[in-house]
Amino acid sequence: MTGYEGVLFDFSGTLFRLEPDPAWFAGLNDADGRELDDAAQHELLYRMTVPVGVPVPMAGEALRTWHARDLSSADHRGAYLHVLEHSGVAEEGERERLYGEFSNPLNWSIYPDTAAVLRAAREAGLKVGVLSNIGYDIRPAFEREGIEGLVDEFVLSFEVGHAKPDLAVFHAATAALGLPPERVLMVGDSEEADGASRAIGCGFAQVEPLPVNARPSGLLDAVRAAGAI
Repeated sequence: MTGYEGVLFDFSGTLFRLEPDPAWFAGLNDADGRELDDAAQHELLYRMTVPVGVPVPMAGEALRTWHARDLSSADHRGAYLHVLEHSGVAEEGERERLYGEFSNPLNWSIYPDTAAVLRAAREAGLKVGVLSNIGYDIRPAFEREGIEGLVDEFVLSFEVGHAKPDLAVFHAATAALGLPPERVLMVGDSEEADGASRAIGCGFAQVEPLPVNARPSGLLDAVRAAGAI
């Protein structure tokens, strides 16, 4: 017996994945007038979703905004507009449009086993939380799928003022579930960001942030292997 009474799930790369529509990039040109090719588009997606590190050159206010990106909606917008500008999106209007697409929770795709895992956790009597470093409200993605009722608590960094791997956010999340950390399993795709939960006593199960169609049961497998369900 693991003794888990609750489970916290990361959002990006764990429950859902941002998989841009190619139409978002149609007609986009870099500063030299060249159209953004597939490689440039994939690199842009990586930079817009990387959980840790600095994806483009930054200094001064830009660097401050990047480090604060998940603590307020304003800094999130500023940070990612900077990333887009330094990733070859030359036109300001196109950067604003793309940021709108990237920050729309309804543009996120759900992993095939997400609903099954949340239901299994609920049926096992576990409390369920979603703990995400994010600068906007992701609840509409769950509402679209009809699974918002399977989540007891959403702990979003921009709402609580702390972001992973800051241990304060794990304390906030376990407290939101009303459980001591050692009774909570954290599930996420980042060893650095999500795995930091172990420092306060949580269990940790890691998943790979593969494309949605390439990971049919990875989440379910990871949670089962951890003994939570």
